[in-house]
Amino acid sequence: MQIRPYRPDDRAVCFHVFRRAVHEGATRYSAEMRQGWAPQSEPDLSRPDKLLDQHCWVAEEGGRVIGYMSLTPDGHLDTAFVLPEAMGKGVAAALYDPLLAKAQALGLRRLTVHANEYSGRFLGRRGWRIDRMEPMALPNGAPFERFHMVLDLAEAPA
Repeated sequence: MQIRPYRPDDRAVCFHVFRRAVHEGATRYSAEMRQGWAPQSEPDLSRPDKLLDQHCWVAEEGGRVIGYMSLTPDGHLDTAFVLPEAMGKGVAAALYDPLLAKAQALGLRRLTVHANEYSGRFLGRRGWRIDRMEPMALPNGAPFERFHMVLDLAEAPA
């Protein structure tokens, strides 16, 4: 596995990683919730690529993108998705390491995230704490509960 910076030509493949991670990997959620979370089958290329304005890393294996993770300049972990067949194989951890190093290099004191059940467990093992629960409705009206989590970088495990 190789970790590299995100490039503009990664946009479509990262969208499909996101879609597969939600629809095939997040099986603890109902089909209605997964559809509300990722309703489009193709990326909307008419909109700006938000990942170009973030610090984003891509995991590749055999030249194939298998996951990605991004951090906004102000310290919000915005995206973290891994292909279903690569889940549980260290991909998220490999992506997390450069993200954390970048946050520390930028002098950020605190990181935040809106975590789902899957990312919440992963981040909790890395010192993140739940600040509050955030019940919400997805665009299709399906209820969705996420967690606002924080990491104080002064207390982050090395």
